[in-house]
Amino acid sequence: MENDFSKLPSDPAMLMSFVNMKLRDNYASLEELCDDMNFDVDLFLKYMLSKGWEYNKDGKKFW
Repeated sequence: MENDFSKLPSDPAMLMSFVNMKLRDNYASLEELCDDMNFDVDLFLKYMLSKGWEYNKDGKKFW
């Protein structure tokens, strides 16, 4: 896995909005999004948590 998070928005609010939009419009799961972006799911979840966002699996979104 590449885990190049630098291709994501750096602003935390924009990051959450970007990821949630991708999840809503293009991917059936967080795992699918991470696979497409070459991210390890666990590392991505830790990265998002470090930016202040927690994943809600039932809602398939970060908040």
